[in-house]
Amino acid sequence: MNDQAWVLLIARAQFALTMGMHITLAALTLGLAPFLVWFEARWLWGKRAAARQALHFWLKVFALTVAIGTVSGVVMEFQFGTHWAGLSRVAGGFIGPLMLYEVLIAFFLESALTGVMLFGMGRISPKVHFTVTCFVALGAIISAFWILAANSWMQTPVDFHLTDGGQIVPNRALSLIAAPSFGWRLAHMLLASVISVAVLLGGVAAWRLRRNRHEGAARLMLCSALTVTLVAVPLQMVMGDLHGENTRDYQPAKLAAIEGSWHSPPAGEGEPLRLFALPNQSLQRNDYELAVPQIASLYLHHNLSGHIKSLSAFPAADLPPVLPVFFAFRLMVGIGLVLLAGSLIANVQRWRGHLFTSPRTLALLTWMSPLGFMALLSGWVVTEMGRQPWTVYGILRTADSLSPLSLGATLSIFIGIILIYGMSFLFGLRFLLRHFSAPLPAANAELVAESVRTPA
Repeated sequence: MNDQAWVLLIARAQFALTMGMHITLAALTLGLAPFLVWFEARWLWGKRAAARQALHFWLKVFALTVAIGTVSGVVMEFQFGTHWAGLSRVAGGFIGPLMLYEVLIAFFLESALTGVMLFGMGRISPKVHFTVTCFVALGAIISAFWILAANSWMQTPVDFHLTDGGQIVPNRALSLIAAPSFGWRLAHMLLASVISVAVLLGGVAAWRLRRNRHEGAARLMLCSALTVTLVAVPLQMVMGDLHGENTRDYQPAKLAAIEGSWHSPPAGEGEPLRLFALPNQSLQRNDYELAVPQIASLYLHHNLSGHIKSLSAFPAADLPPVLPVFFAFRLMVGIGLVLLAGSLIANVQRWRGHLFTSPRTLALLTWMSPLGFMALLSGWVVTEMGRQPWTVYGILRTADSLSPLSLGATLSIFIGIILIYGMSFLFGLRFLLRHFSAPLPAANAELVAESVRTPA
């Protein structure tokens, strides 16, 4: 590869690293905020000391996540100017307003009120504090709204025109949120965030219960998490199917890469479900393919004979990297099935009254803790790599979005990012592990007595 190709590869790797870190932190705040609202509501109206302990326990995690996420978000957005000036020049008329709305409306709301939520307990009235917590949760949702509006438009651009200078300009204000994939992408991300946090929260609670099965706050956390996963995981599967239909209609090359479909089946035959394969992009075929005939047509077209546009129907230069997209999708779906099975097992044990005394179930939930975030990141690999070689799908190529950087400058920045993000991740992980094992605060004897009660 020449220097320019290396610059493009390193710039993409850097953005993937910063985006992966930021999306994890953003999902943690987005998914944790509703639990904070729930725990505070249980404390405020039910006077459950266990709920107050759970609120204090996760509030520290939330505040740390918001603080680091703010910094990582700034770094990520700066890259639009430092590394992707071509994208900013061409699509700034769309992306710029959405980023501005996210900062003005959501960032200030969420960041400012997080401080009030963290330090205001005991200093402001309980009902005002609960209102602040609700606004923080709303701020997290609004932030996701604008960011996903920008991403969805880049994935499925509509309702714009090109100026004589080649800039993309929206036709009207509502064009900023008119992308046909926006609604599905937003719903899918909101559910993914809530599920990821619920699995993490349930795993932490299960781990604490393995050490002290009478800890009331851990019992409340686990029951709350299992209720959420029981509803949200099946709903996410339905939402994923609907999002897949949208991808079929607006990003057929991405769907073909997901399915590993190089050539259309013979007439009258449906799309096979490829359980495993090694996509060979140079030869446009799958090696070692293991497939179930016609089954893919059931979820792609809801029949046994529907076809999708195969990869061979697109120019080779317009194809995404098939192998990582193919495997990332299967990892995401596989984890989803594991989460569904684990949730059903744990809820059955809960209904039978054996959940808190079942070491195997608690161990299973503990080991499942990171799986939600692994599935979320796998989904973003599918979303972003499946869009390649485009930054604005079908309009602006990634290679044309790059800033005029030297190889040395790009590499040195990337190394610095790796070191800083690596240290931040290790210190953050160390804090979380220590916090997850720390004793819960007990304000008084009444709180201690309440904490050992089993939540309803």
